[in-house]
Amino acid sequence: MNFKSDNEAPAHPAVIKALVEANEGFATAYANDRYSKLLDERFSALFETECHVLPVATGTAANCVSLAEISPPWGAVICHRQAHIHNDEGGAPEFYTHGAKLVALDGDNARLNAAEVAAAVDSAGVHGVHNVKPAVVSITQATECGTIYRPEEIGALAEVAHDRGLFLHMDGARFANAVDWLGCRPAEVTWQAGVDVLSFGATKNGAITAEAIVVFGRPDWLEGMERRRKRGGHLLSKMRYVSAQLLAMLEDDLWLKLAGQANQRAAELARGIEQSPDTALEWPVEANEVFMRATPEKLAELKALGFEFHIWPGYTDLARLVCSWSTTKQAVTDLLQALNRT
Repeated sequence: MNFKSDNEAPAHPAVIKALVEANEGFATAYANDRYSKLLDERFSALFETECHVLPVATGTAANCVSLAEISPPWGAVICHRQAHIHNDEGGAPEFYTHGAKLVALDGDNARLNAAEVAAAVDSAGVHGVHNVKPAVVSITQATECGTIYRPEEIGALAEVAHDRGLFLHMDGARFANAVDWLGCRPAEVTWQAGVDVLSFGATKNGAITAEAIVVFGRPDWLEGMERRRKRGGHLLSKMRYVSAQLLAMLEDDLWLKLAGQANQRAAELARGIEQSPDTALEWPVEANEVFMRATPEKLAELKALGFEFHIWPGYTDLARLVCSWSTTKQAVTDLLQALNRT
């Protein structure tokens, strides 16, 4: 039973159906097809404001094309030490920005703290042109540790950033999980809280390969982003297949329903782990990722029984268990039963 990653889950049948329908006949290439042209309208309705949407195939592309547009090569991107752009994108942010430096800060539960960000930005230019110049604050929603920024926390970070001439970027690879857990409108945790650009994730949530750069109220960024998307090799000729997946995810709020299923399984798993005498939760479970402390021996026993999960880098006694839209109640029950038997 697979708890390794929501990246390993199958695509939802509605996505497959949408791809079959999009496969009928010919369509204009390079995001000029009718599916891609619908994205601005559909995302604008979802977020209750004018949105400009660039579909891409990977979350790395969404993050890096965005950051490259809003940070100069001599800039700095402030992020959490656990952030995906800092640990898991192979230097792509630096590559796409042509050298902007990632400045990693600490913060409880993998979330940046507004006061600490303010202090870091205010002290960053003490050597003038010899320093990189902070340009962007980037936050991950939900975080790499499965925790979630509240709207007021995002608003505080946006105020710090905007007051100092910086932009606020949100890596939303698991944005759907965050919105479901918060029970809020998407607008409340994005542009209304001060987010300037969002990397909207769908691949982890039931799509095959579909992400979107969502720009709030800055049409002047579009030409640069479009040219960077092309120059970076992410303007797909048959973009209709990416866009059709995104449209399918938005239809009847499928994106939220699937995230809710994953979150529910994770919550059930977390309750069972809390009740076990030999295990503990490392961080609050607020999305679909569960981090469990257990002895290396117990984790090895679970793996021997066929349960798949990651041992968190740098640890021998911390397991990351990820639930997806397709994780069943029975899979959670089986894992908890095995945990209590070993």
